[in-house]
This record gives sequence, C-alpha cells and structure tokens, in this order.
Amino acid sequence: MGRDMTRKYVIGANFMPTSHSTIWRLLVGAVLWTACGPEEPSEPAPKPEYTKPAADYAVGRGRKEAPAVRFVDVTREAGLEFRHETGARGDKWMPETMGSGCALFDYDGDGWLDVLLVNSEGWGGEKAPGKLYRNLGNGTFDDATKRAGLDFSVYGMGATIADYDADGDPDIYLTTLGPNLLLRNDAGRFVDVAQEAGVAGAVWRDDAGNENPEWSTGAAWVDVDGDGWLDLLVTNYVRWSASTDIYTTLDGKGKSYATPQQYPGSTPRLYRNLGEGRFREITEEAGLLLPEGKSMGVAMTDFEDDGRIDLVVTNDTQPNFLLQNLGGGRFAERGLAAGIGYDETGRARAGMGVDITSVANDGVLSIAIGNFSREALSLYSQAGSEVFVDAAGKARLMQATLQPLTFGLRFFDYDLDGYQDLILANGHIEPEINSTQKEIEYQQAPQLFWNDGDGRMVEVSEQTGGPFLKPVVARGLSVGDIDADGDLDVLLTTNGGPAYLLRNEGPTGRVVELDLTGKAPNRDAIGAKVTARVGEQEQVFMVRTGSSYLSHSPMSLTVGLGEAEQIDRLEIRWPDGTVEALEQLAAGSRYDIAQGEGVVGKKAFVQ
Repeated sequence: MGRDMTRKYVIGANFMPTSHSTIWRLLVGAVLWTACGPEEPSEPAPKPEYTKPAADYAVGRGRKEAPAVRFVDVTREAGLEFRHETGARGDKWMPETMGSGCALFDYDGDGWLDVLLVNSEGWGGEKAPGKLYRNLGNGTFDDATKRAGLDFSVYGMGATIADYDADGDPDIYLTTLGPNLLLRNDAGRFVDVAQEAGVAGAVWRDDAGNENPEWSTGAAWVDVDGDGWLDLLVTNYVRWSASTDIYTTLDGKGKSYATPQQYPGSTPRLYRNLGEGRFREITEEAGLLLPEGKSMGVAMTDFEDDGRIDLVVTNDTQPNFLLQNLGGGRFAERGLAAGIGYDETGRARAGMGVDITSVANDGVLSIAIGNFSREALSLYSQAGSEVFVDAAGKARLMQATLQPLTFGLRFFDYDLDGYQDLILANGHIEPEINSTQKEIEYQQAPQLFWNDGDGRMVEVSEQTGGPFLKPVVARGLSVGDIDADGDLDVLLTTNGGPAYLLRNEGPTGRVVELDLTGKAPNRDAIGAKVTARVGEQEQVFMVRTGSSYLSHSPMSLTVGLGEAEQIDRLEIRWPDGTVEALEQLAAGSRYDIAQGEGVVGKKAFVQ
C-alpha cells in the first residue's frame, strides 16, 4: 500500500542499500546504459513532449499516432448495481483502503462472460455480499448472486478462477481478511469447500497470544510440479488485526491510514493439488517460506522457456520476488539477483498490481508493476536470460505515472494491432492526501497507454476521453470481451464506490480469439504457450491466471491482426510439452481448440 506519506513518518527514508544491492547496481550499470537507451528525466517536467505521439513512434507500423478508440461506460444500462463497502466507521483501519477485486469469467458455460464483484462486510458484521451478474448476451446482466449461492458476506479481497477439480466448470478461490473460500461450482451453484480441501489459509499469534487469520490478497492457479493438477499460490499481506492496529497520523492531528512498514510481513502459501478435491500445503518444502513478504499481486510466465512456470510476486515496501521454478514443485527466490527487488536507488517500492508481456513482440519479456504516488511504474525488461533492468524510462512511462498510485494494471491489445497496450487503475489510499501533498489527489483517473511497436508506451488517456478523464479511487481491473464482438472491454472496481463496465467501441483491427481445452486434469490448459505468426510478426501468449490486482481476466487469448486477414501459423505447446500446429486461422471468429483434436468449434464475432 505504499510508504508513509510525510517525511516525519517515512521509515527507512535514509535507507542505505545492502552490500548485495550495491554490488548489483554496479553489475547492471553498464547494462542499463547500453540496453535501455535514452530515458526520461527522473524529475517531473512541466510539459514533457514525449506524451504526444512523435512522428517516428510508429515507423514499423505505417502510422504516426494512436487510433481514436473509444471506451463507453455502460455500467448502468448493463444493470450492474453494485457498491463496494469498506466497513469504514471512522477508525481508519488499514484493510478499508485495499479492496476490492473483480473477475470476468463464464460461470455457466453459455459462451458469454459474466461479472464477479468482491465485497467486504462491516466490522460489526453488517452484511455486504459480493455480486455475480450473469451476461444475458444482449448488453444486459442479471443478478445471479442468490441462485448461485454467493449471497454471503465476508471481508473479501480478490478472486482467481479455474477448474481445479477437472469437472468441466470454473471454480472460484476468494481471498479475504479471514478464512479464504474455495467455491466449487456444482452446475452453476457454488459451495464453499475450503476447509475440507485444506486451502482456507493459516493463522498467526499476536503478542497477547490471540490467533488471527492471515490477510490474503492475490492468488493464482498454476501447475507447479507438472502432474497436470492445478496447484494454488496465495499471497498474503501483513499481520494486521483490530487489536494490533497502530495509530499513525498524516498531519499530526488526526489518525490516518497506516502503511505496511509498521507491521510484520506474511509469507505466501503454496498448496499442492492432490486430486479428489484435496490439497496439501507445501510452502516450506517448495522454498517459498518468505515471511518478509508483504505481497499484493502475482503473475506467471516462463522466463527460461523450459516449460516450467515461474512466478513474480509484488511486495509493498519490501523487495519483489521472482520465483524461479526449479521443477518438481520447488522454487528459488531470486528477485534481488534478477534486479526486480529494488529501484535504481536501492529502495523497495510499493509493489501493487503486476503483469508480464513482450512489449515489442521480440521475445524479451517485461514485468510491469504498479507503485505508490511519487514512485513511477516499474517496467523490468529482460537484459539477458536471468537479468532485468527497469526500462520504464525508455518506454516513456516514468513522467506519466509518477503522481498516480497504481493498483490494478493489465497488458491488453485494445486496438487489435498486434501489440500489447497497457491500462492502469489508479487511486490513493488516504482521503486527505491533498492537504499535505498538493499535487496528489485521492481520486485519480485511469490511464491508457498505446504501444507504438518500438518499445514505447504513448499515453492516450486524454485522447480516448470518457472514463479515462474521470477521477475515481480504482483498485481491481479485468479485461475481456463482454459483448463477443472480438475487441477487449474493461471491468474496473473502486474502493468504497461503484464498479465500472467500459465497452470498447473501436475502431480496431482484425482479430482472432482462441479458447484452449487441455487434457484432464488441466482442462483449462493453464501454462500452455501459444505462438501466433501473422506475416513477419510473431505474438507469444500464455494461458494463465493471476496478474493485475485482486482480479481475474478470462483465460481465452485475443490475437490482434491489424490489417492482416489471418493467423498464418499457430503453434501450441501444451502444458504436458506436446506441440501442435494449425494453419490459416481466418480473422473474425473465436476458435475452440482441444488438445489432440485441433479446432473443435468456431463462432463468428457479433457484428
């Protein structure tokens, strides 16, 4: 959640990096100089020229500026009547600032994306159920919360979705401040089986001997050991409880929301799926007992291209984790050695949401991490097989992201030109922040960045207008095609406020959507690597969960084609290592592809 907001209360403001981090900066200094190219100045400039698309930004694209794509707020007409509750009653307890997340997924298998919105009950037990809205396929949604068995209240944080029991329908894992929930989908009605499955989470004891539940935030389904069953990684934040709440103040007069430096961290938890609905915690034996973590988000990829899924876990005011998969369900934490732990001054930032992509479609993977106000977005790019450098300056992201506090973020190709663009969900934690930091506002507008194809991100928030000019206190963020027209829409949640459904109205390029089904028990094909060749360009995707902040986006893959008419060649490396190839997938349709069977279904997009 970030560092304290006045110099008086900043812990570690005069932090001197460890010898490890000092040596690290010396080692990568030359790489930074040669690999990153010209960067933005680290201090704000009055009117930075790079925020306007320059003539040479899109040389490889044949156009000089971003297209005028429109996003329209359709929340009301869609029928999404939701307001997030924080439980706030004047005590300013830390969890009130954090929620909540959201998910886009097809819970009933009718081919339309439904909406899950996580909520938080009151501190006195006041009821505030989350919401499940069923997509009716005509631009409207029906409240299915009660009939789906989700009309209960918890202090909810986030959600991740997958078919963990291989029965053909998606299940929900809900993280909370309290016991987490594993909501098994039984023909469209959800039943909590977390306790019997062994994934409800752990407890900790305070100095008075009281037991308190861990505060869970992000989560991801991933097969860590290659046995086909989906395992579960859960990130935890800090050891906070009402009885251990610490008084902090922003102005020396009234209480403000605390930040994580005042509290001990809490290790992530890894649960191995044993099949038959049971899990076993393997955190310590997997090498993931990391009690210094104050974790918020998790994203997955395969950095070494060895078929084993690696994980990036963001930490708030602690070094981020890069969890290298060694095989057999074992990991090595190497965030510091890889260069993603600290910023260039040797200080840990306030890592929030996270996502990973190849920005230039060149095979070089980049990790985007949202940070606190006065900390720019991190964009750690591979400068070798095991080394990363922060390329936010080269990508022209530093100035535009210096003031906002970014929680949710996601790479997505909003204009379908074949390059991954970037969207940020922004909003501060302290309602009174402007009283002491005049350039920082509590409500902050979301931001949209267009990928120019040469590794630069051009902010187009003002040009896009509409929702990107409206200040909110945003948290969760999901992207998916809610209206089955091929382009990607946006679901955004706010802290203590409504959710927003933003429909993409183009104009966009041509597109193919891919929905993969793997062999049981990994029917979702999580971990599959997909390479789409379109002319001379290759786009690489992974079927995955996680990413963003407290939120889940669909596992289907959207391949933007620009002006091309087809995917020339599609290569799929399935999670079990088998490889299949398909040729000439024409634009304009969604393809259902089953392992070992090829295309088993095709449906044209709605016009």
